[in-house]
Amino acid sequence: MGTFATVFVILFFVFILQTVWLFIAELAGKDLDFMMVIKFLAFSMPRIVPLVLPLSILLSSIMSFGNLSEHYEFAAMKSSGISLQRAMRSLTIAIAILSVVAFFFANNVIPYAEFKFINFRKNIAQAKPALAIAEGQFSDVGLYNIKVNKKSGENGNHLTGITIHQKNQNGDGSKTVIRATDGELISSDKTSILQLVLNDGNYYQDIVPKKYEDRDKLPFAKSSFKKYRINIDLSQLNKVDTKDETVSNTNSMLNVGDLKYTLDSLNKNRNAEIVSFSENSGARVGTLVDNNAPQIVKKKPLAKNLLALFDNKKKVEILKAASSNVQSTLYTIDATRNELDNKKKNINSHILSLNDKFVIVYACFLMFFIGAPLGAIIRKGGLGLPIVFAVLIFISFHFINTFGKRISQEDGMSPFLGAWMSSIILTPLAILLTYRATNDIGLINMDVILAPVQKVFQKVFQKIIPSQNKE
Repeated sequence: MGTFATVFVILFFVFILQTVWLFIAELAGKDLDFMMVIKFLAFSMPRIVPLVLPLSILLSSIMSFGNLSEHYEFAAMKSSGISLQRAMRSLTIAIAILSVVAFFFANNVIPYAEFKFINFRKNIAQAKPALAIAEGQFSDVGLYNIKVNKKSGENGNHLTGITIHQKNQNGDGSKTVIRATDGELISSDKTSILQLVLNDGNYYQDIVPKKYEDRDKLPFAKSSFKKYRINIDLSQLNKVDTKDETVSNTNSMLNVGDLKYTLDSLNKNRNAEIVSFSENSGARVGTLVDNNAPQIVKKKPLAKNLLALFDNKKKVEILKAASSNVQSTLYTIDATRNELDNKKKNINSHILSLNDKFVIVYACFLMFFIGAPLGAIIRKGGLGLPIVFAVLIFISFHFINTFGKRISQEDGMSPFLGAWMSSIILTPLAILLTYRATNDIGLINMDVILAPVQKVFQKVFQKIIPSQNKE
């Protein structure tokens, strides 16, 4: 337990430094007081535990059992009739208790911390507009979506490579895009207006004509500028309470009960939308048949070529209407398909979050039954070889876990399989290592590899030696 506690603290500190490194560019030099930074880090700490805990169990198991084996204490145990399983029994119970604690931590503490973390970040971003504009991604600031390639300056107010999408308030579908080489954010405590000064750029605007027939011409306006000023009203954004907690619907903030309830609602909503869309599409194209409606007896069959019943002018009108109807239906299908795909991805994310709370429990057992036999086999304690094996195994576990989640989130495989893929793949390794450690078999049986090679050389030498004797 002392080894585990030491390893856990060291690894936790390393991962905290990684978190600081990830967010240092967004926190440093933004006039945030010390307590706000401490709160930010405190809310981000619990999310690190699912990464640190399995790795700590793996490394401490290898070190502890490696020390026992290196100092021949396992040999003394086995000579006294104590098997490896019996030696591991007390630690197995300790790991079981730790796994139960890990589940309650993942089910209660992490969702609460994630809830506080996301809301706290949102409130900081709104209180500090320069912080709200992140590098390399679009940030929502007032009526604009702003993307910058790089920020510099004491408060991050000097911007380079600026792209701005202005939100459409008229509802006519027009789009406005502004691009500039560089710019500067100018703000003052005396006013709620944030001024964005742009240099050397272009202004594009798609114009939507009122007449429908003119829309195929796709008119637009374009202009260039040396200097352009945009005033952003922050009166609503600056009315921020850092204790405000309005965001509460992300899957990482929910416990098992909330996730099950949310998944049920999401599935019902998606299924209802599928049924509604199919019924509306059928009604639009006239394919739905009402079984309760009275059947009309047709006295004569319809003509094979219905268009032949109309003149040329009417034919053109009918074909245009049919073409327009088909295009409209195709657009509706594409839009609905994209919306259903997004809802399916959201459902998959919730299923992954639900399974993650149980994966961490199994991961604790898995890493123990990999680390303990492996330590007994390699017979090395300390921080040398055990760290190499622990890092290799954990990187494999984490990579497979991330790979499975990404694929399942995109609906490439079952979310359940994606969440448990790493555990399923590494379970045979745990069984194999336990078997080899119990039966005093090395990590790699070199005889199995070298025996076929030795047989080949023996046959070659047997052929060479008689031929030399004859000569």
